[in-house]
Amino acid sequence: MKKTILALATFAILTPTLPVSFAADAPPEIIARIGSEDIRADTIRPYLDALSPADRAALAENPQVLSQTVRTLILQQVLLKEALATDWDKRPEIQTRLDQARQALIADSYLAEVAKVPDGYPSEAEILEVYDARKAELQVPKQYELAQIYLSSATNGTPLQEAAIKQRVEAVQAKLKSSDFADVASTDSDEKQSGARGGNLGWITDANLQPEILKAIADLKKGTTSGAIKLEDGTYFVRVLDIKDTRTATLDEVKDRLVQLLREQRARLNRDAYLTRLQQQTPMTVNEISLTSLLADPKK
Repeated sequence: MKKTILALATFAILTPTLPVSFAADAPPEIIARIGSEDIRADTIRPYLDALSPADRAALAENPQVLSQTVRTLILQQVLLKEALATDWDKRPEIQTRLDQARQALIADSYLAEVAKVPDGYPSEAEILEVYDARKAELQVPKQYELAQIYLSSATNGTPLQEAAIKQRVEAVQAKLKSSDFADVASTDSDEKQSGARGGNLGWITDANLQPEILKAIADLKKGTTSGAIKLEDGTYFVRVLDIKDTRTATLDEVKDRLVQLLREQRARLNRDAYLTRLQQQTPMTVNEISLTSLLADPKK
């Protein structure tokens, strides 16, 4: 298992269902294969394009999540083919649900269109006003540029193995007194991916560090190295390459996000206003007493 000083994080991406067949005229960019069937980029791209900007950004920043999302889409394709081969889509209850989904899609897409936000919204003045009002919320957390040396503690717990681990930790401590941290990381670290970069992990926010690591480096200055940090999975030596203190994000850094939030907020207001007008124009009465009968089983 890959070891890192990062705290664990969980990602969830909602994925739509793929069509029955692959595009016959897709360009020759093959990104996957099911058996002998090639999966081309233009088959997957429309479904990724339909994701929200936030989900697309998450995929762009994490290749592993993108890969898992695409695998899920392809697996849905396989499952759909199996279902269609059994005429599952012709079952009465499935037909009913398909009709309901079709009606909901038509209504929802129409509502989205009539509530559409003008292209020019928000204006520069409106963006600046919101930025100034929300500066206290627009904080960039403290960040550390770190490098690590990781020494695994995977053993059966015998005294001999424990002694060997202790001896190895002490050997690395001795090396660090006279050798460059990056050189020791490249030769001694059991986490080979970061080791190949001299232990460099890049920039990490304090919220994404394991608590024990954060505590150990909290008082370190740029260019200094922690002592041995013993965790459940092994021992870490962490070097602070650089530090960026907490600060307020600049307008340029958050402008795109503010525009997205303002447009989403205006779209919700437009939808609510349209539905309110529609209800006023189409008065309705509901027999509240008879509503419970809708949940009764008609077979009883």
